Amino acid sequence: MDNEFEDRQEETVSDIIRSNQQRKKQSFLWKVLAMRERNGRTMERGSSYSLDALSDPSIENRVSEPSMSSTEAVQNLRVFAATWNVGGQCPTMNLDLSDFLQVRNEPDMYVLGFQEIVPLNAGNVLVLEDNEPAAKWLALINQSLNGPSDLALNGLKQTASFGGPLFFQKPSLKKIKKTFKKINGKRLKSCNCVLEMERKAAKDFCFRCQESNFNSDDSSTEEEDENFPIPVALATSQMKYSLVTCKQMVGIFVSVWMKRELVQYVGHLRVCCTSRGIMGCLGNKGCISVSMSFYQTSFCFICSHLASGEKEGDELRRNLDVIEILKNTQFPRICKTPHSRMPDRILDHDRIIWFGDLNYRISLSHDDAKRLVERKDWPALFNKDQLKMEREAGRVFKGWKEGKIYFAPTYKYAFNSDTYYVEGVKVSKNKRRTPAWCDRILWHGRGIHQLSYVRKEFKFSDHRPVCSMFNVEVEVMLRGQKKKVSTYNFQNIDDLVSTRSSYYS
Repeated sequence: MDNEFEDRQEETVSDIIRSNQQRKKQSFLWKVLAMRERNGRTMERGSSYSLDALSDPSIENRVSEPSMSSTEAVQNLRVFAATWNVGGQCPTMNLDLSDFLQVRNEPDMYVLGFQEIVPLNAGNVLVLEDNEPAAKWLALINQSLNGPSDLALNGLKQTASFGGPLFFQKPSLKKIKKTFKKINGKRLKSCNCVLEMERKAAKDFCFRCQESNFNSDDSSTEEEDENFPIPVALATSQMKYSLVTCKQMVGIFVSVWMKRELVQYVGHLRVCCTSRGIMGCLGNKGCISVSMSFYQTSFCFICSHLASGEKEGDELRRNLDVIEILKNTQFPRICKTPHSRMPDRILDHDRIIWFGDLNYRISLSHDDAKRLVERKDWPALFNKDQLKMEREAGRVFKGWKEGKIYFAPTYKYAFNSDTYYVEGVKVSKNKRRTPAWCDRILWHGRGIHQLSYVRKEFKFSDHRPVCSMFNVEVEVMLRGQKKKVSTYNFQNIDDLVSTRSSYYS
C-alpha cells in the first residue's frame, strides 16, 4: 500500500511539474508574440496561435533554436549602382539625371558614387573641402527621383552672410540634409535589434537595440552624426525615395537612397572613410564605405578613387590601394546585442558592391590602343585591360566578380565631346592619355545577380558614367515553414507570407 501510495504521489507531483512547465512555456511565448505585435511586426495571415498550437512539443526546440522557429524567406531587392568621375565640374540645376539614374526602372535602392566632385587642388585636399558641389548633386538626384522640391531648392539659394558683400553663403550639404530631415520627420536609430525578450528567444537574430555611444574620427554612425538624416516616414506621398545616407571625403561623394516604404527595415548604418592619397594619408584618393543591414542581410558599398597614372607599374599601386582599403577599413561596433553578427570588416558582409574610378588602364601603346578604339574592337582591347590581367593573376580582387564589358572605354574624353582625342591639337606625351575602362563596378558574395552593366552618354566630364542593376537576395525571417520566394518588387512582410511562387528549384 505504501509503495502504491508513493507511486501515485510521484505521478501527481510529476503531473503538476509538467503542467507548470507547460504554463510557463505558453506564457513566455505569448509574451514574445505580444511584443512582436506591439513592435509592428505583421503576423502571418491566416495563422492561428491557439493554446493547442503552443502546446506542440516541438515548441521547446523552436525557442532554443530560433532558426527552426522562423521562416527564412528570400526576397529579391533591385539595387542600382553607379559611378561617375565628374572631373571637378560643378553641375548646374538644369542638369537632368533621369536617364543616368534609369528612373523608369524604379529600383528599390540607389547607391551612387562620384569622384572629383571638386578639383583636387591643395585648398580642397589640405585646407577645407568645398561641399557646395555635393549639395548640388544631392539636390539634383532628389529632383530626378522625387520630382522638383521647393524645400530642397531653398537649401541651395545663396544668401548674404557675415563679412559683407564680398562674401556669400554657399549651398551647404549640411543644410540640404537638414532640409530632408525636416521633410521626413523622425530618423531610424543606427542600430535596429530585437528587444530583450525576443533576444532570449532568438539568440543570433539582431534587429532592434539601443543606440551606441561609439565615437570615431574616421568612422561614423547615423545616430551619432545629426548631419546624416535617415528618413523613416515622409510628410508627402509624392516622395518615392528617401535619402538613407550620404558622405563626402574631398572629391569622393556617396549617397544611398531607398524606396520610402523600405527604409524602416534598414539598420546598423555605418560609414567609414579610408584615405589613400598623398603620402598614403590624404583624402584626394581612397574610399568611402557604407555598411548597413536590410532585414537579416548585411550590405557593404565601397566607392573608391584609386591611384592614377599609366606608367608601367602604376597598376601595382592600385593593387596596393585595394589591399590597404580591405585591411584598414573597420566599421564601428554599434550593436549592443551580445550575439549580433554585424560585421566590422568589408569582406565579412553578406553582399558587397565596389564601384568607382579604379583607374586601371590598357597595357598597350597609345597608337595601338587608338587603332583598336577606332575599329571598335573592344574584345581585343579588353584583353590588355590591367584590372582583368591583375585579377586573373590573383593579385587583386580575388574572389570578386565583374560583368562582361560590351561598351567603349569610359576615359579619357575631351570635355563636351564624343572623341577621345581633339583633332588638330597637339598634346604632350605627359598629358596624353590612352583610352581605358577606368570606371568599374564589381561585387562579392552570394545572392547577387547582375541584370545590366552599361555606360551612359553624358559629355559633362572627361569620364563617362557607368551603371549596373542588380537583383540582390535578402533574407527575411518569418514564422512558419521554410520557403523561398522572390519578386522584382520588394513586398511587405504580410504580402510575403501569402506568396507561394518559388524562384528556386
